[in-house]
Amino acid sequence: MKAFFKKQIAFPQDHGSWVFILSPLLIGIFASRTFTLASFSLCLAAMAAFVIRQPVTIAVKAYSGRRPRTDLPAARFWLTVYGVILLSALAYLVSQGFYDLLYLAIPGIPVFLWHLYLVSRRAERRQAGVEILATGVLSLVAPAAYWVGLRQYAPTGWWLWLLTWLQSAASIVYAYVRLNQREQAQSPGRTALWKMGQRAFWYASFNLVLTLVAGLFAWLPRWLFIPYLLQLGETLWGIFHPAIRWKPTTIGIRQLIISTAWTILFIVFWLAG
Repeated sequence: MKAFFKKQIAFPQDHGSWVFILSPLLIGIFASRTFTLASFSLCLAAMAAFVIRQPVTIAVKAYSGRRPRTDLPAARFWLTVYGVILLSALAYLVSQGFYDLLYLAIPGIPVFLWHLYLVSRRAERRQAGVEILATGVLSLVAPAAYWVGLRQYAPTGWWLWLLTWLQSAASIVYAYVRLNQREQAQSPGRTALWKMGQRAFWYASFNLVLTLVAGLFAWLPRWLFIPYLLQLGETLWGIFHPAIRWKPTTIGIRQLIISTAWTILFIVFWLAG
């Protein structure tokens, strides 16, 4: 049995990615102000769908010659475990009348298949576009948790999806800026730093302006722009304080702290609004 319990096969090893599923899930739950057995089942389904990609990815690597075939039994074991959890949780949700949630899984299928294709071609690294699309899929758990908590459909759920996706997209673009900075031999000039980071700045700025304007028109809680102001502030600081010789884990931990703070602030100001 020891051969089955391998952490690198059972769980995703890109630890920073966990925030992209946990943040929208928590936001959706708190926004609904309710946590029921159906909400718990949704959490199980969401987390199982998130972690199942690891054994599937390992299996694809094994079949494409990137990993030894001896990894396949463990990959199949965890695929079965997560698959049973996922199907059981979805079965309960459907039994409670939440069958419409199954439609939210449709966008994830082509994105996941494209990821597996890239894995088979040894080309999955540094694919910012695919990562942004993937976080858009993961962000769908925000409206799902919101609707399950309310036990009915509400258009506001789409705001939760959009707002969490925009934050994740800006976070990914900013992370690539930091990773590119660490590869520099020495600190470039301010003009060069700005060129490297301006895309991240515009992503974060767009999010801030959107939430600020939407708050002024009462489409969203008035103070919801504050977490996005935090993200913009971090982005500006990072652009002009390059992460030269930083370890990737250091960059990831800082990103995790900022994303956690953003999530807490979002929940606070959403509920206060």
